[in-house]
Amino acid sequence: MSWWLVAALVTAFYSVLVAKSPALRKPALVVAALTAGLAWGGWQAGHKLSQRLPPDLERIPLAVEGYVCDIPAAGSFNSLRFSFCITDWPRRSESGLPERLRLSWYGGEAQTLAHHRLTLTVVLRRPHGTLNPSGFRYEDWLFRKGYRATGSVRSAEPTLTLPCNLHCRYTAAHQSLARWVEGRFSSASHYPLIASLMIGNRGAMESSHWEVLKATGTIHLVAISGLHLGLVALGAGFVARRALLAFPGHRFSEASLRWGVFTLVGVCCLAYALASGFTVPTRRALIMVMIATWALIGGRETSPWRSVALAFATVLFLDPFAPLDQGFWLSFSAVAILLVTFSGRLGAVGWHTGLVLAQMAVFIGLWPVLAQFGQGQPVAGLVANLIAIPWVSVIVMPVIIIGGMVVALVPALVDLVVPLMDAVLAGLWWLLVGLSNWQVPVLSSATLPLLLVATSGLLALRLPLPWFPALVFSAVVLWLWPGSGYVSGGPVNRYVPVPEVRILDVGQGLSVLVRHRREVLLYDTGPAVPGVFSAMESTVLPNLKDLGVRQIDQLVISHSDSDHAGGVGLLLRSLPVGRVIAGEPETLEGPEVPARVPVESCQQKRTRLGALELAFWRNPGDVAGNDASCVLVVRHKATEWILPGDITDAVEASFLETLGSASDPSLHRVVLAPHHGSKTSSSSAWVNSLAPDHVIYTAGYRHRYGHPHPDVVARYRQIGAVALNTACSGGITFRAAPGGLEVHEMRHDSPFWIGGAGLTRDQCKIP
Repeated sequence: MSWWLVAALVTAFYSVLVAKSPALRKPALVVAALTAGLAWGGWQAGHKLSQRLPPDLERIPLAVEGYVCDIPAAGSFNSLRFSFCITDWPRRSESGLPERLRLSWYGGEAQTLAHHRLTLTVVLRRPHGTLNPSGFRYEDWLFRKGYRATGSVRSAEPTLTLPCNLHCRYTAAHQSLARWVEGRFSSASHYPLIASLMIGNRGAMESSHWEVLKATGTIHLVAISGLHLGLVALGAGFVARRALLAFPGHRFSEASLRWGVFTLVGVCCLAYALASGFTVPTRRALIMVMIATWALIGGRETSPWRSVALAFATVLFLDPFAPLDQGFWLSFSAVAILLVTFSGRLGAVGWHTGLVLAQMAVFIGLWPVLAQFGQGQPVAGLVANLIAIPWVSVIVMPVIIIGGMVVALVPALVDLVVPLMDAVLAGLWWLLVGLSNWQVPVLSSATLPLLLVATSGLLALRLPLPWFPALVFSAVVLWLWPGSGYVSGGPVNRYVPVPEVRILDVGQGLSVLVRHRREVLLYDTGPAVPGVFSAMESTVLPNLKDLGVRQIDQLVISHSDSDHAGGVGLLLRSLPVGRVIAGEPETLEGPEVPARVPVESCQQKRTRLGALELAFWRNPGDVAGNDASCVLVVRHKATEWILPGDITDAVEASFLETLGSASDPSLHRVVLAPHHGSKTSSSSAWVNSLAPDHVIYTAGYRHRYGHPHPDVVARYRQIGAVALNTACSGGITFRAAPGGLEVHEMRHDSPFWIGGAGLTRDQCKIP
């Protein structure tokens, strides 16, 4: 903790003690509380960041001892993924080594772990992921979960003599429970949903499940949250009160009854939270439910906002990094919206009206919160949640929880319970699948009129207003709103006053955004592995939406390799695209590309994008793969960017002949190293002829291909080119401002747990 923070903390609390006037004491107390919270969070962050894997220990076999501290789940490429809590680093004397690892074990023998306590031989690397202004950040997720290194397992040996603390024993019990659930209920058609709702084990969920839940806005149904714990609390409270009231009245006072109910509710909620894995969202929900239960059962006439504030403060105290979770903001926002909607009403609300009112309020109220996270509200989710939430609350959860208890007590009844669970889930899943295919818009900043329609419906239920005219008026506004997607005008891109070239950080792959004024060109769409990973989904689309890109005027696909053309279909389904130019057009003709989108062959020609000059070139010979890459030259006055795809040295020579005289002292040239800096590209002739001022390597961090090659790095260094690597810099932005070319690396805007001193980005060696 910094000395100035300690000084501020002492000063703040001293001010509280010496302040005599309440008018001064209250502000001093607020300042002291905020300072104490900052100090507590700083200490926690320092503890996490003090656990570091030294760079010289990366990519070498290491022995670690510990225990599996979550439920292992099947991963991609025939792997098993799990968390490993380390109790000792044998044969290592370094201090401050990671205490928690995120591991993958590849191969057939990895499908089952021999034991809970193990000695593993692992190959590790420090936390690292793509870094862009928007989109999923793997490093954020790793820091939030406490993983201070990731890696793969080479071998595992059971080590029963290792000490097992309380957390170790709990994780062992939870894994045993998961195996019991799998053994009893895996024959069910909807076993993934059963395991998720019963014990919070979502490892059996497949990509098809997540697509349906995401499209219908119902992911919260399979994440153990306040809804599930609230149902447990209601059920336990009902049973407890009925049981206590059965005793003679003189045996228990009213206060004893209340505390008895509260205790039983707490025990049941805690038991369910522990059975569900006691994850961060579950712990947060447990705190909120118990504080709300305490306020209700205690019969205290206090503002409900005080309970929310108490839950908020308690969650932050126990978990200072909770705000890094999207669910933290969604949970408290939803509670606040419901309080605003229902508090202060004089009359009772019927269950059907209350359900519709609550869903519409949450749907509308969470829209701006989701927009801050780069997400939209699926309109289908309004209908889905209106039906799914009461169905899950009244039918599904009681059947699953009671059914699980029945099978635990009488195993022979499993053949009766499993069909019943399948029956109550079949109808729900049929509805969600149908709604997921419903072609309706997603509520985002571009579809604001939909908010007006929903607001009118909410007001019609909340206030004594003539609801029909309000709905008709909002529908007319929706129809006529410019750029809403419901008129022929179409979407409009955000205005960009100066030419801009963004090299997105997509790992081992390529995606470059070129734009000026309202015109946009996208060169390549990044890597993708079907069913496993898509840079288009996790990185490119979120950044396009955040930058105000509503349509692509020109899409250029250099060639068909998956690290350059991954996610083409997703892009074409997500945004309007004016024209598609490809180095290998025949490979894009298929189910991924709709027939309405013609694909042009890359040919030598010139065109414009705003004030930018575009020159396309492709080797005229009979080539395929890397050598068929469509080369794009972007020029604006005295600045030139060359995007060569993956061409090899042979094609580089042909391009140089076409380019003619390359040397121009007044020209500031930026070159993307062909093929990510591979040794088969960036020949001496290429480097010396172009003599770039900047060279960009778009390579993955410590990727198995080892890009960029040392020989290539030496060539560019010899001619004095400034080298940048997306693996170190993150996303890189060039702006052709009137005062000269501006270069910005995303790593300079990264949070302290990514770009802090001594961490991976800080020590990353840019070639």
